[in-house]
Formats: sequence, C-alpha cells, structure tokens
Amino acid sequence: MNNVLIFRIKQVLLHIIFWILVLLLFASVFDVDNSIDSKVIYFSMFLMPVTIATTYVSIYKLIPDYLITKRYLHFCIYSLYTVIISVFGICLSIFFALAYLTNFKFEKMNAIGKSALFIITSIYLIVIVVSAFKLLKFNLKQSQTTKNLETKILETQLKLKEQELKYLKMQIHPHFLFNTLNTMYGSALKKSDDTPEMILKLSNLLDYLLYQVDKPFVSLEKEIHHIEDYITLEKTRFSDTLNVSFSKDIQSKTIHIAPMLFIPFVENSFKHGTLKDGVLTININLVATAETIDFKISNSKSNTNNYNEGIGLQNIKKRLELLYPNRYNLNINQDNSRFYVDLKLNINSKPTND
Repeated sequence: MNNVLIFRIKQVLLHIIFWILVLLLFASVFDVDNSIDSKVIYFSMFLMPVTIATTYVSIYKLIPDYLITKRYLHFCIYSLYTVIISVFGICLSIFFALAYLTNFKFEKMNAIGKSALFIITSIYLIVIVVSAFKLLKFNLKQSQTTKNLETKILETQLKLKEQELKYLKMQIHPHFLFNTLNTMYGSALKKSDDTPEMILKLSNLLDYLLYQVDKPFVSLEKEIHHIEDYITLEKTRFSDTLNVSFSKDIQSKTIHIAPMLFIPFVENSFKHGTLKDGVLTININLVATAETIDFKISNSKSNTNNYNEGIGLQNIKKRLELLYPNRYNLNINQDNSRFYVDLKLNINSKPTND
C-alpha cells in the first residue's frame, strides 16, 4: 500500500511540474515584447483549466476507450464534441481573462497581442503532443505485455512438451523391461549357461534406462551399444532360429540423439516378426553423418501377419514429432514376406549431454 501511495504522489508531482512548465511556455509564447509580466502570467493561468481538461479527456477517455479499442467512429464523434466544447471554453477563458485584467477596458491589454486562432492552436499543440506521448507509452506497454505473454506461452509449451516426453518414456520403460524379462525367463527355464552373461547384459541395459534415458540427448555410440546388448539377449532366447545382421556406418563420433529412439523398432521386429523356414530374419542398417541419420530395419513375416502398431511404435512417433518436428521422415510398410521401417533424421545441432 505504501508503494502505491508513493507512486501516486510521484505521479501528481510530475503532473504539477509539467503544467507549471506549460504555464511558463504559454507566458513566453503569448508575450509580444519579450518581457513576461504579471498580466501575461495571469492571462496564461486563465487558459490552463481548459488546456488541462482537454488534455486529460484526450489521454484518459478518448484514446484508451475509443482509439485503442478500435471504436473509430465513436472516437471521431466524441473527439469532435471535445473540440467544439474546448474551443468554446477557450473563447470563454480569453474573454474572462481580458475582462479580469482590464476591468473591461480592453485597450489597456497591449501585452497580449496574439490572435484567438494562435492561442487555440497553441493549446491544441499541447494536447496533441501529450496525446502522442500517451499513445506511444501505451504501445510500448502493449508490446512488452505481448512479449511477456509470448514468453509465458513458450514456457508453458516447453513444460508441456517435457511432461509429455516424460510420460512417453514412462510408457517405454515398462514395455522394454517386460520384453527383456520375458527373454530372461525363457533362458532360466532352459537353464542355459548363458544366463550369467544375459544378466550382465540386462544390468547394462538397466543402467542405460536409469541413468541415460532421462537425458535429453545421448551419444549415438551409446545408443548403438544399447541396441547390441538387446540383440545379444534376443539371440540367446531364439538360439538357432534367429538371423540378425546389424550394419553400421558412423562417419562422426560427435553425433548425439534422443535416447531410446531406435530400440522400439528393434523390439517390434522381434515381437511381431515370424519365422520363415524356421528362422526369424532381421536386417538393421544405420548410416550416420554429422547432419543426417538413416536407420532402416526389416523383419520376416508370414503372409497372414498384418501390420499392427504397438505401444512402442505409437510412442516413438509422438516422440519424433516432439523432438524432431519437421526434421524426420518415417516410412513403415510391408509386403507379403517382410515388414520395413525407414527413419531419416535431420540433426542440425550437436548437444553435448553425455
């Protein structure tokens, strides 16, 4: 409350100082022999009320209520009313000023030699200048308000984007773990000698999930290593019924991508792929440059196995739209014997998170 009161007092003082300066300006302008005397001061004081009233009507009523709100017809009409009434008020002020200073003996007013038109023009010049500054101040304030609003909108959109990404990752984690634990369970039932190695691989994958996947970006090398660990687990489960080829051409070691971007496609190939001639065939090809990544994967299928998107692929599409808007191209199709996925990424930046 004290701050508001201090602000109001400062405003009042500034207005008083401004109108005192205007009074002195009028006195100097209306004088004819460059010698400001008391009569010129008194004459100018008679003009101050109508000047102040006209100015405040303009800046506190006409501009904010009609011009700013784009009610142009009302603005023109009420401005015309204001001009008519103020001109009448100026004429009355001039008349009463002359009457007061000369006791109705107008020939004694030699110090006041300006015409009524000049006086009216001078007053309206003050009104126009003050109104222009008021309009400029409003535009600056409106621009700042718009900028602040845009900033808040961007911050809100960023928070929503982060929350949606976290939600999608929360869906990916149990989906991935469910598939991996199924692999471990199958190996345990067979009492395979590879179970300890599988546990180590699973430990590496869990470490990746817990400490790497929450980062916005990870190195492509780590993502590839994660995929290779997953493939190793699946090879143990499928044994001799699996034929996987994973070819890589990485032309830069500084490439970073969003974590777990490719693994849903790999999971999907193992989950929905079918054995042909007793073998599940999966081909993976990854070519990466400093600017683009081309990831392709295909798996064998039966003629009756129609393509159906699971949770993983639905999530990855949403993540791609959030993380790489207008910078990716995803094609998923099939023929009678295979599923095909082709993902092309345009990576314009190289994050340093690792």
